[in-house]
Amino acid sequence: MKNVMRVVEISSYGGPEVLKINQREVPTPVGNQILIKNSSAGVNRPDILQRSGSYHPPKNASDLPGLESAGTIVAVGERVTRWKTGDQVCALLPGGGYAEFSLTHEDHALPIPTDMDLNTAAAICETFFTVWSNVFMRGGLRAGETFLVHGGSSGIGTTAIQLAELFGARVFTTVGSSEKAMVCIDLGAELAINYKEDDFVEAIKDYTDGKGVNLILDMVGGDYLPKNVKILANDGRLVQIAFLKGPKVELNFAQLMVRRLTISGSTLRPQSDLAKAKIAAELRENVCPYLETGRVKPVMDSIYKLEEAVEAHKKMETSKHIGKIVLEI
Repeated sequence: MKNVMRVVEISSYGGPEVLKINQREVPTPVGNQILIKNSSAGVNRPDILQRSGSYHPPKNASDLPGLESAGTIVAVGERVTRWKTGDQVCALLPGGGYAEFSLTHEDHALPIPTDMDLNTAAAICETFFTVWSNVFMRGGLRAGETFLVHGGSSGIGTTAIQLAELFGARVFTTVGSSEKAMVCIDLGAELAINYKEDDFVEAIKDYTDGKGVNLILDMVGGDYLPKNVKILANDGRLVQIAFLKGPKVELNFAQLMVRRLTISGSTLRPQSDLAKAKIAAELRENVCPYLETGRVKPVMDSIYKLEEAVEAHKKMETSKHIGKIVLEI
């Protein structure tokens, strides 16, 4: 195995142009780590935030962007028992996906579904870990409940729609175009609201006869927070996973008390190895069988070469993509 690898570095904080191709030493796995020779790596919104300087890697994580990849295990640490060299996996990474080789904990990798290509497999972990942990583990979504996910055509949105519909929820979403609305309906959403044309608060109230929804997954924040509270049903839950419109807003907490509402939030990357391992274990039990049959799968938008990371970031920042963007390595 070679000693140096191609990587995409963040040369300084700024726009997509700060992403630069460079070379680094191939890392060595220790303990429970596995070393993956990456075939592909997912591009996600946190990569954009890290590049701009607003989302720093956890302690001891690679400073390279990239939170998921798919490829072949080429070396293992001395305590690894789940995998062996030669196994193909897709994996959640603490960082370092924009590279020919990446390290991660053995319990944060999943088997690649039969007949799924590696580009698609590289788009599994970041969104499926995020959706499962926030919608089902934290949000407690149950069959028969109503569920609203904002940004339904994003990687998170397309995954959330599929999983919520699969497990028996009624799914609503917001989108920015009629094309995106049709994609979400095809994936299983019952209602897709174009927020550029309609007020989603009024649309939800009308559609549910004023009852509202049981669970909301939101990555927009800002003025969406009080709007979300208005359309939660009694005992409803709001799970916040990002703040594209900002984290600060004025909110009337009296509504939370009177209607017994719950607001919670999380970010995936800073969580402990054990917490991520628990999410992976639930995915293996509850979701991997459906990935294996193709009942659920990542929705793919576009594939770029590693050297085209700048263009991949530009594409994501337009918000015109539907589903996942991947770097082929």
